[in-house]
Parts: sequence; C-alpha cells; structure tokens
Amino acid sequence: MPVTPGRGTLGGFAGAIASEWTKLFSVRAPYLCLLAGLAITVVFTYYYASIARINEHAIQPVGNAAASSAALVQFAVVVLATVAVTSEYSTGSVRASLLSMPRRHHVQAAKALVAAVVAFVAGATFAVVGTAVAWPAFGGRASFEVGPSLLQVLAVGLYQALVAVLTVGVAFATRHPAGALSILVTLLWALPSVLLGLGGPTLADLNDHLPHGSGDHFMRLGADPEQRPTAARTN
Repeated sequence: MPVTPGRGTLGGFAGAIASEWTKLFSVRAPYLCLLAGLAITVVFTYYYASIARINEHAIQPVGNAAASSAALVQFAVVVLATVAVTSEYSTGSVRASLLSMPRRHHVQAAKALVAAVVAFVAGATFAVVGTAVAWPAFGGRASFEVGPSLLQVLAVGLYQALVAVLTVGVAFATRHPAGALSILVTLLWALPSVLLGLGGPTLADLNDHLPHGSGDHFMRLGADPEQRPTAARTN
C-alpha cells in the first residue's frame, strides 16, 4: 500500500528539508567538523584573552574573543557545508536527490537552509563557550554586559550561517570539494591577509567589504578595528 504525503512522509519543500537533514547527519563528517569547531573555539578564545591580559590592552567586551575565533572556526563550517554538497556529486547520489525532488532550486535551497540552521546553532553555541572560556583568561581586561554579549553571540551565529549559505552556493557552482575549498579559503582568508599585509587605508577599506571583513565588524558590534588586540588580526 503506497504511503501518501502527510501520512508518514513529507512532500514538497518540507520533504526536501527533512531529506537533507537526514543525509547531513547520517555521515561522520559533520560531527567531526562541529567537534573541531568547538576545540578551535576553546583554544583560540583562551589565547586571545591571554594575549590581551599580558599586553595590557584596553578593556574590551568579553565577546570579542568569540568573535575573533570565527576567523578560524568558519572553516569548520565551510568544510561541513562543502561536504554536504560535493559528496553527492562525487558518489553520484545527486541523481537520486534530483529524481525525488526534480526542482533543482528546491534541493539547493533545502541544503542551504539546513546548513545555515546547523551553522547558526553551532556558531552561537561556540560563542557562548568561547565567552565563558575567555572571561577568566582576560584577568580583568574585559567587560561583561548581558545585552551586548547576547548580541555578539547571535551575531557570531548569524555570520556562520551566512558563511554556510555562501559555501553551499560555491560548492554547487564547482561541484568539487577542492575547487570549492580553494575559492573559499582565498576569499575568506588569503585575500584578506594579502590586503591587510600590504597595508594602507584603501586596501583596509576594501577588506572591510569582503565577507569576513564586514562580518568581523558586524560580530564586534561596530568596534574600531584599530582597537583590536594583535591576536585578532589573523586574517
């Protein structure tokens, strides 16, 4: 007896979302990416806060440590979202996905939405953990206010969600993990590093309009880049 949508299965776009969620967490890679993101957050936020304490930087919001860690943690999200797309092309299972949901844009949108939700929850969770780790490591060189701290947690989560959506788009365009990762590493790390390394207000302004430059400004709630500790300038 066939199963009809609404009686045991989901159809349409909701079904595509449920399918992508199941596929994402049916393999080991996403769990490893999230675990790596958590480990990077703990190590980097402690390092950031310790550097700020040792060098006696000006008092800053404790959430800046978590915002700074996003420069590295975002690559755990990039790998997770890349694998969610390119693994189907490498195995050929994308044909089954398109047979079950012939509208390609629905499959793409479902993957982007699932990746964004996972990245938002993970990013916000990492930000909470990072803030908790950084607070004692700052040794009094940080301030804590509930409102701004909560906004920074949400901002970090939103930034990671946007990185996930960007990654899904690039992965669908390249259909190959090496190609997608090359483009994203260049855009999110290599190019900003070159621009900031060369120096000058024009190149710094250009960097502020790239994904991580603008995202970093957003996660710091509009803080002046010149007031950031040296440890934060990883990109």
